Formats: sequence, structure tokens, C-alpha cells
Amino acid sequence: MPAPIAPDDSTDAPVATTDTDLPAAPAPTAAAPTASVPGLRLKAVLLMAGSCLPILGAVLIAPVLPRIQDHFAATPGAEALVPVALTIPALALALLAPFAGVLIDRLGRHRLLVGATVAYAFVGTAPLWLDSLGAIVASRALVGVAEAVIMTCCTTLIGDYWSGRTRDRYLALQTICAAVSATAFFAIGGAVGSAGWRAPFWAYAVSLLLAPLMATVLRPAPKAVADAPGEPAGPVDTAAERPFPWRRLAPTCGLTLFGAVVFYTVPVETSYLLDDLGVTAPAAIGAATALASAATVAGAAGFARFTGRAQRFLPHVLALCAAGFAVMAVADRAPLLVAGAVVNCLGTGVLLPLLLTRAMALLDHADRGRGTGLWTAAFFLGEFFCPLVLLAASALVGGLAAAVGVLAAATALVALGIHLKDRRPVPATA
Repeated sequence: MPAPIAPDDSTDAPVATTDTDLPAAPAPTAAAPTASVPGLRLKAVLLMAGSCLPILGAVLIAPVLPRIQDHFAATPGAEALVPVALTIPALALALLAPFAGVLIDRLGRHRLLVGATVAYAFVGTAPLWLDSLGAIVASRALVGVAEAVIMTCCTTLIGDYWSGRTRDRYLALQTICAAVSATAFFAIGGAVGSAGWRAPFWAYAVSLLLAPLMATVLRPAPKAVADAPGEPAGPVDTAAERPFPWRRLAPTCGLTLFGAVVFYTVPVETSYLLDDLGVTAPAAIGAATALASAATVAGAAGFARFTGRAQRFLPHVLALCAAGFAVMAVADRAPLLVAGAVVNCLGTGVLLPLLLTRAMALLDHADRGRGTGLWTAAFFLGEFFCPLVLLAASALVGGLAAAVGVLAAATALVALGIHLKDRRPVPATA
């Protein structure tokens, strides 16, 4: 985990945590920001923990899906419903995150986050006592609703509490926490699942420990934040005073949808690619996935150290992802395939926080909830569509490895397009 994740008080002073519109206070003394760091670090810990809850919902029950399938073998349609129980939270999150963003901007981040965190525990643990597969799938959809609010609130509050490079570093840390927690939750789900397919659902109750802390620590942030050191916060804009910046945000959300397909291809498809090469041992597949996950963490850590210059590297990052896909597509043995996955994941580890900070930089406080909701929706829609896109491509080109090669070409073309666009001179009136 990178060292420079603590707020840099010399350049980006953290904002105060009051939600009242008061006249500007006198400039604080040099010691004032330092005194507030412990409270801000506790806020950061809670926001990172909250950001891991949607990851918990995505991977925790994956190891016990075969046991769930066996338990409901007599239920009509179980072959389709059991996998849907795993993926439907991501779909619900993607569809509802924009609406969660609207509620956040209108009702406030704090109350909605606490309420959704409590609700997450109840709907997440519902399969412990539900005996109908249909009811379990419905409860999983409600998990996605709670996740939409939690994820959008946590990301929005990161944008509220910090600005500039400090905010970028915390958004990178959010990615690191997500990548590490995915690996940890998969292992926990497999270990706890040995006690029965219902046992992993107890883990959702952990949100009841977070909710009281969130209620007392994550107080509302001010309604205007300076985006640069020493830059005074301007007047607060409201949705009634000016339109939402759809046109500015749409290209980044579209790129995020594509980036999510790139991001999830390795964790979703590596096991199938290894199986095609004759590697079927769960331990070997798990080790390969863990190595790729570590590369994702390393990439995000690298972004955290170069936040001020990272945006100019977007075409290069996509080119790195494309190179990893190309190696995976032509790999004829497992070590070469894993090497390609590691190269790709180094790129995706940078890509995710880069896209998120790119979107956050376009949003003012009054728009941040809706904007974050749209970005979250784009990302999780990409997660949901990733296996479907590769399945369709496999049918067209004759195999999964060839489909990954097509994705490599598409990623390279997107990188080239962004590179050419960035080289065009910007009109003086822009």
C-alpha cells in the first residue's frame, strides 16, 4: 500500500466537516490542519470499509454456488437462477446508482449512507432463513439497491472531504482496498462455505458494526470545496440554477463502461483460459488469480504516487492493457498466459482510479452525487456485460482466446483514438 495516502496538508488542506452555510472564517493557523488529520483518517478508514461492501456482495458466495445449485436442484430454472443470485446485485447497482445519486444530492450523503448500511445487513443475511430460491434472488437484488447507495455515498464523500491530489490519492486507495478485499472475500467465502452454503451470508452482518461509526464520524461536508491549493471556494451552485453537465460527463462514463469490460476480463475469464490450456487444479488457478490481483494493487499504488501527472498517461495505460490481452490471446502455455494477465492488471490497476478521478474533476459539489452515481452505473454495467461481451465474441471468432485478441485490438484502437484527440489543439474559446 502506498505511503503517501495521508492528506498532504501543505498542498491540499482537508475541508471542514460542517454542513451549515457560514461566512468564511479566518485562515487557520499552521497547526490547525495537523490537528484535524486523525479525524479525517478515521473518516477515510470508514469510507474505504464502506466501499468494500459492494465487493463483498459480488464475490463472497461465488465459492458456494455449486452447493446452492445442489440444494435447489429440484427447483425449476435453478441452473439459471443460481448464477443470477451472484450477478444480480451488480446489475441492480448499475441500474439504480444514478437514482441514488439524485437522492444523495437532494437528501444528503450522511443519512442515506447510514440507512443503506443498516439495510445492507438485513437483506444480505436474508438467505440465512429463506427457503425459496426466488426469494433469495429477490433479496440479492435488494442487496444491489443498498450497494448502489453505499458505493455512491462513499465515493461522493471522498470528493467532498478532500480535493486536488489528496482526493486523487484517496480514490486510488479506494481501488486498492477493492482489489485486496476481493481476494480476501473470495478466500473467506470458500473457507466459511465448508460449514454449509448459508454460512457465508453471516458476513453481511458486519455492516451493523460500521453503521454506528458512520453515523457519528461521517458528518456532512461543506457545500463547496476548492479544487486547488489556496483557491477560494466559489458560490454554491444548485441544480435549479444551472443544468447538470451531461455533455462533459458522458464521454468519461462511456469510456468507463468500456474500461470496466477491460478491468473484469482477467478475473472473470482467466480460469476458463487456463482450463483450455489444461490447467484445472483449483490451487493453481487461485494462485494465478491472486498474482493478477496483486498486479492490480501495484498499478493502483503507482497511480497514487503520480496523481498529478496520471491523466496524460491514459492512452499509454490502455495500450498496456491491450498488450496484456494480446499476450493472453496467443499464449500456448500457462506461464505465458499468467504473464499477460499480470501486464494487463498492472494497466487496469491504474485505469480504474484514473477514470474515477477524471469524472470527479468534472463535478461541482451540487452535481457530485448524481455524477458519481452515473459513473458507478457505467462501471458496474461494464462488469455485468463483460462475460456476455466475451461470450458473444467467442461465438463469432471461434474461441475465448480469440475473443480476448479482439478485445486487445479494440482496447488499442480506443487508446489510439484518445491519443489523437489529446494531440488536437484546443480552441481558444473552449
